[in-house]
Amino acid sequence: PGDRVQMDTCKIGPGLYQYTSVDDCTRYRVLRLYSRRTAASTLDFIDCVIEEMPFPIQRFQTDRGREFFAVKVQERLKEYGIKFRPNKPASPHLNGKVERSQKTDKAEFYATVDLSVDDLKELLAEWQHYYNWERSHSAHNGKTPMERYFELAEQTPYSDAVHANYQPSEEHMQEQNYKLELELRKLKRCL
Repeated sequence: PGDRVQMDTCKIGPGLYQYTSVDDCTRYRVLRLYSRRTAASTLDFIDCVIEEMPFPIQRFQTDRGREFFAVKVQERLKEYGIKFRPNKPASPHLNGKVERSQKTDKAEFYATVDLSVDDLKELLAEWQHYYNWERSHSAHNGKTPMERYFELAEQTPYSDAVHANYQPSEEHMQEQNYKLELELRKLKRCL
């Protein structure tokens, strides 16, 4: 748990975006609603994820959305000792767990609620709790994400071990433009 956490955003309605994080191993999720997909929203969401995940996060994996590539976002991840690993362009299958979970949200949650209600954020928090603690998952033979986590808790590294393995010198600022990122990597190898 925590080795790789997939993160994504999706538009729910006009001026309403859901940020989603899914632990690759347990399927434990954190969800939040924001009015915009911005670096500020991403920074707030990262803090929520770190606070709510029941284990330390080693790596965030995202698509190449602009909201994830802001210098402020990448610097915050470095401060927290979390690796940032964006996927190659046009590769949604590499973030398949978070993509699938957003599809589940649209079918099982948003199809049943009025997006204009004042307590939508509270309803989403209840849905998140249900998903993590009560909803069974076929990927885990009918277990919930928390049941899966409890099975693996003894194998899950503590924060101090995770931070000891983080090598800040090996982390560089990622470019949203993938072609530019590849060219920069080539240049660095030549130095």
